[in-house]
Amino acid sequence: MPSTPRTPLASAHVDPRLLRAFLAVAEELHFTRAAARLYVAQQALSRDVRRLERELGAELFVRTTRQVTLTADGERLVPYARRVLGAQDELLAAFRQAARPLLVDLNSPGLATGRRVLHRARELAPEQELMARYESGLTGAAGELLAGRLDVSFGRFAGLEPGLRAGLDHQLVRYEPMAVVLPEGHRLASLAEVPLEALAGETVYAGAGNPRTPEWTDLARRLFEGRGIAVAPPAPMAVGEEEFERMMAKARTPILAVVGFPAMPGTVLRPLVDPVPLSPVSLVWRKGLVHPGFDALRRAAVEIGNACGWLRRPVEGWIPAIDVDMLKRKK
Repeated sequence: MPSTPRTPLASAHVDPRLLRAFLAVAEELHFTRAAARLYVAQQALSRDVRRLERELGAELFVRTTRQVTLTADGERLVPYARRVLGAQDELLAAFRQAARPLLVDLNSPGLATGRRVLHRARELAPEQELMARYESGLTGAAGELLAGRLDVSFGRFAGLEPGLRAGLDHQLVRYEPMAVVLPEGHRLASLAEVPLEALAGETVYAGAGNPRTPEWTDLARRLFEGRGIAVAPPAPMAVGEEEFERMMAKARTPILAVVGFPAMPGTVLRPLVDPVPLSPVSLVWRKGLVHPGFDALRRAAVEIGNACGWLRRPVEGWIPAIDVDMLKRKK
C-alpha cells in the first residue's frame, strides 16, 4: 500500500482533545466504544481523528467494515499522546483542589433541560461545586458570561446578537418541542395537541419587550410569520414566577412555551403540531473557559441527549433557517 504523503503541520499546536480522541480509539480499536467512553457522538469522534490525521499529515488507522487497526504512524504516536495527556491531567489535577464554583445559569427554575444536565454533571463530578443561577433568558445571561460573572447558560444561540456570539461558544443539547399555555376555558384548551394553523387570529405572548429574552421573541416571530398569529405587545416585565403568573392571569393571553414548561394555575399546556416547532437549546459559554466542572457538564449533555434522543429531529419538525445554517457551520 503506498504511504500517506507527508505534509507540513498546519500549525505548531495540536489540540489535546484530538489526541484524547485518537488515544481512546487506539486503546479500544473500536469507534463506537471509544465514543461512548468519551461521552461524544461517534460522528464527532471520527471527525476529530480525521482532523488529527490532516494536521499530522499521517494516516493513523486502517478502517474496514470489520475492524480498526493502528498504522505504523499510529503506533508511533501512542506513547507521545499518552505523555502529552498525562502532563495535561497532572496540570489540571494541581488546580482542581482550589477550583472555584462553576456558575451555571438555568434561565428559570422550572425549565427541565438545563436542570437535568446540571444534576447529571453533579453526579459525574461530585468533587466539583456546580452552582445554579437564574438569569431568565440567554441574552440576559450573555453579558454576564462575557463579564465572567457566569460561566455557562442554556438557550437559543442563533438568537443572540452577532456581537455577543463573537465572544461565546456553544454545544447543541436538545431540539426541544414547543407548546402553548392556554387559559382554562380557551377555545383550544380541549385539544390534546394544538395545530399551528389553529392559532391563526390569536395573539400569543412570547416575551416581547423583555430585554433578557429577545432570542425567544425572535423565534416566535419566525414561527408565526405567514400564519396569521400575532406576537403580544410588551407587558410590564415580571420578576419571579409569582409575578409572571399574576400578569399572565390578568392578560389571559396564550403563551408560547416548551413541552417541559412548569404548570401554572388556571392554565393547560398543549404541544404544538403540524409542524412540530423545535427550540434549539445549546449549552453556551465564553470562549476560553477552562474548569473541570465544565467538562462534566458537557459530558452530561451528550450522555442525556443520546439516552433521550434529544438531538433527533422529527421529520415534521421546524426550526428557523438561521439556526439550521449556524448548526451546520458548527459541525
